[in-house]
Amino acid sequence: MGSSKNLRIGVDVGGHKAPTTTDPSHGIANAITSMFESASVEPSSVASVTIGTTHFVNAVVTRDSTRLSPVAVLRLSGPFSKHAPPCVDWPASLRKIILGHYAFVKGGLEVDGSLISDIKEHEIVAQCKIIKGKGIKSVVVNSVFSPIDTVERQEERAAEIIKRELGEKVDIVLSKTVANLGFLERENAAILNASILSFARKTIASFQTPIKKLGLSCPVFITQNDGTILSGEAASQLPIRTFSSGPTNSMRGAAFLVGKQENGKAMMVVDVGGTTTDVGLLLANGFPRQQAAYSELSGVRMNFSYPDVKSIGLGGGSLVRKVDGKLQVGPESVGYKLPEKALVFGGNVPTATDYTVAASTDVVIGNPEKVRDTMDANDVQEFKDQTKKMLERIIDTMKTTPEDVPVLLVGGGAVIAPDELKGASQVIKPQWSGVANAIGAAMARVSAIIDTVKSTEKQTPKEILAEICEEAKQKTIEAGALADSVAVVEVEDLPLQYVANKTRFIVRAAGDFDFARANDFANLNVTKAEDGAVKETENAQESISAPSTEDTSAEDDATADVDIVAYKPKVINREWWISEIDLDWITIGCYILGTGGGGSPYSTMLRVRGILRSGGTVRVISPDDLKDEDRVGCGGGAGSPTVGIEKLSADEMMDAQNHLYDLFKGGRATHVIPLEIGGSNGLQGLVLGASTNMNVPCIDGDWMGRAYPTKWQTTPVVFGEREIIFAPIAVADGNGNTLYMGSATSDLKVEQVIRAALSQMGSAVGTADAPVTGAETRRWAVEHTISLSWRIGREVARARKENRIDSVAEYIVDAVGGPETGRVLFKGKIVGVERKLYMGHVYGEVIIEGTTSEYSGKIKIPFKNENIAAIRVREGGENKTGEEKNEDVLAIVPDLIAVTDAQNGEAIGTPEYRYGLLVSVIGINASERWTSPRGIELGGPKAFGLEHLEYRPLGKFVKPISIIDEYDGRA
Repeated sequence: MGSSKNLRIGVDVGGHKAPTTTDPSHGIANAITSMFESASVEPSSVASVTIGTTHFVNAVVTRDSTRLSPVAVLRLSGPFSKHAPPCVDWPASLRKIILGHYAFVKGGLEVDGSLISDIKEHEIVAQCKIIKGKGIKSVVVNSVFSPIDTVERQEERAAEIIKRELGEKVDIVLSKTVANLGFLERENAAILNASILSFARKTIASFQTPIKKLGLSCPVFITQNDGTILSGEAASQLPIRTFSSGPTNSMRGAAFLVGKQENGKAMMVVDVGGTTTDVGLLLANGFPRQQAAYSELSGVRMNFSYPDVKSIGLGGGSLVRKVDGKLQVGPESVGYKLPEKALVFGGNVPTATDYTVAASTDVVIGNPEKVRDTMDANDVQEFKDQTKKMLERIIDTMKTTPEDVPVLLVGGGAVIAPDELKGASQVIKPQWSGVANAIGAAMARVSAIIDTVKSTEKQTPKEILAEICEEAKQKTIEAGALADSVAVVEVEDLPLQYVANKTRFIVRAAGDFDFARANDFANLNVTKAEDGAVKETENAQESISAPSTEDTSAEDDATADVDIVAYKPKVINREWWISEIDLDWITIGCYILGTGGGGSPYSTMLRVRGILRSGGTVRVISPDDLKDEDRVGCGGGAGSPTVGIEKLSADEMMDAQNHLYDLFKGGRATHVIPLEIGGSNGLQGLVLGASTNMNVPCIDGDWMGRAYPTKWQTTPVVFGEREIIFAPIAVADGNGNTLYMGSATSDLKVEQVIRAALSQMGSAVGTADAPVTGAETRRWAVEHTISLSWRIGREVARARKENRIDSVAEYIVDAVGGPETGRVLFKGKIVGVERKLYMGHVYGEVIIEGTTSEYSGKIKIPFKNENIAAIRVREGGENKTGEEKNEDVLAIVPDLIAVTDAQNGEAIGTPEYRYGLLVSVIGINASERWTSPRGIELGGPKAFGLEHLEYRPLGKFVKPISIIDEYDGRA
């Protein structure tokens, strides 16, 4: 019996593919029925039906309150994460529909698997009563470091209590089943998943009806984001995994249409639809390249893999019109109304399809005579040039090497694309390319991913990796893969900073579906009684209601619409009152000034924004205005950025300050200064100084002018006017443990003691430094660095708004003082990353290959948490560290070397470096605070072990202009 089942059916249910009915099951029935009739297929020979659908994602994008259920969120986090409550960074309209209740209860793990605290049953029971009272039927449980929690099983244990209290009717989503490390992003994905469960079950069950009616007894699969499949049952539990399966399916289908990928090379797939063209890179392993660390859907930031697909507003239905004498193609489109609106169909709207028909006698669509002799030949030529240019530009953006790559054109609108494109080694338009999506859906591959942190104390990373690879393969087989076909397709290992013997491993395996086990996956009876009736397809109306049209956009965040050029910060009597717009820009600038280190400032930004939104104030003053006798305190976070993305801050910053001033007898601080402007600590001065915390002004400056790995690499130590700067010091972990060091023999010793304590205090602490005088601050501080961050962020925001991301690196150079003080060192793609852990710091090297004639060859950037140098790699082999010549050095510490994402201008931290990212490398001259002989000794090449290289300044330092000087008293 099994052997005669040799056909797979793939169905693509698009947003606009079949405008005949609002009920997807109706369209599926029609499609399969007509296929049976035209191809005379026996139902008994069908092995599987796989459906690719955008239905679930559309419900979120259209903010459809009839399809989204309210969700309660239970965080097992103890004191951590309270400054960034659930949905804190969502668009208001979506948050209002979905977030029904949230609570923080005890629980959570440290990075080493030890407990932050155990869960407390009575707390969870109390929350269940509230959830029941509110009538909420979906609950998300999110625990700190749950993806590595195999022993305590906190999320699972909490779920058992909830099920016992609220009964089977409630849906419970464990965050660890949805996504990997990254607390907020994983929670966001889990909340969206929970909200859509009931609708997803109904939709998936409705797929079953036509399949049964047609006499098919085979499993139904749903394709997921990475091009592999989920059983209907699994998809009904994790619908979020199917959100962006459309582009992936067309990529996998395209590969199938041209046969095996030519000698395992990567190829570009260009899918031209009615409204947009989606472009993605299919890697040599047959899977689409995935996006960077985070993906965004409808304004919600998540961290599960999404294919890296770029879309442009070009499709068969794109409007073509004259604007200022020039022909403009798209982005507006007639979409699925093409058959009634286009000229060739007797409509009155000139579309890309009309121009394509006019341009070629080979293309016959509708009635060609309507356009062939009536269109201006010059316009037709201009249309061809324009579409060619649009496609070439996006292909170039998506390429990972300067070499030409094969380009596959698929999709219903592929006829509008030319036969030759710059950057393409060949342009292939395979037969059946219009249905590549459905073909991709039918190609059943199954995959599984493991993302975990393991100890490398007793086993080598290689041994651990081998075990995890086996585990990933096993997980893939359990998901339905044929054992012989399973292979590991991706491996990444990231050693953790400041955490002894811990490495994060990410492994993905994939294989072909095992049809012999098909019946194990055939269950589509996935609905619950509470979901409401699943409509039969006879009455196709209203099984899925139309999107809600109430306009809630007005409440969504207003910062997007600011007039960037006209905006003036609020400065009164030489005090700068920080607004949300200022904060957004400072955040972008801080991460760029972090030179790869300092950790992402994202969660700290959310905390400052929360203070501002609840009526708190944050003030900044210039160091020039300090009185000699003022007392300037300092505080910041120390620890591993990987811990920072999972264990969000509690009150450790203020706990450390309070502990310090309980014991320190020199008086409380009158002002506060950030330890380093780079990364997350750049915003800690704003947190500490806020009216809700210490209520003192923050100084527009810091002790580094960038990020550096250690506390002794700071300007007060460079000046050396005191024996010891960083003692007394207090340290707190946010969980009730504090430490006070009243004296020390050196700043280096303080650093060593804190690093040792860190590993016992959860690898993330807040520190508070005893104040220095106003007079010392004026001499030592790197001045106006909050102003500088603001200026950098403003230029990035402007480049985005004006669609000039291509030149964002040049804008940043303008912001830091122009070509005298900074320059674009290189643009290219990351083609190699190596990392190793040594004495708590991550050392490594990233190799970047040029992608234009202006930036050719390769450069390498060695890093120790932060980027140390940018060095040209000489032809004929890599120059091993130790053999470089000074003329190969493009920039070196203490000058700043920042790596930014070429596609959005955001900084890329050293933990986020990965193969294939398009980047710009920017060099900025260090402050003169660092360029004295003592400064170069502490912060230059020799401090990082590059003894053989000399520091040569990149340019000359230009002191940043203070926002306070520029805007004081200006309305």
